[in-house]
Amino acid sequence: MAISRHNLSPRAAEPVDAFVGAQIAARRMALGLSQSALGDQVGVSFQQMQKYESGRNRISASRLHGLALALGAPIQAFFPPRVEPSPDPDAALLSAVCATAEGRTLALSFARMESRAVRQAVTQLVEVLAKAA
Repeated sequence: MAISRHNLSPRAAEPVDAFVGAQIAARRMALGLSQSALGDQVGVSFQQMQKYESGRNRISASRLHGLALALGAPIQAFFPPRVEPSPDPDAALLSAVCATAEGRTLALSFARMESRAVRQAVTQLVEVLAKAA
């Protein structure tokens, strides 16, 4: 993910801040934690958690470390994956799917489906939903 710092103040939030915040929110919700509960664990208000999760506020390294510990995840889990150029278009497609928590969950769940008929039905459903979106 190439991010330009042109025309940004040194403390302004950037697109990667929104990505990190979204990953924190996804992990928090997966664990069934409220913003207040997570904020209490790391020493910030739920309003500050809202700002972190929306990407409006940047997260310091020490705060990110505390969030990673509280959420039981490695820090790198919150950052976009580094995408290496690949001559294999399927690899690029899989990388795009796995770039989000939802995509990873979908891919892992799909891989566990033993029935070909069920996999085909899920594929058709996802195609219909994608066209409607």
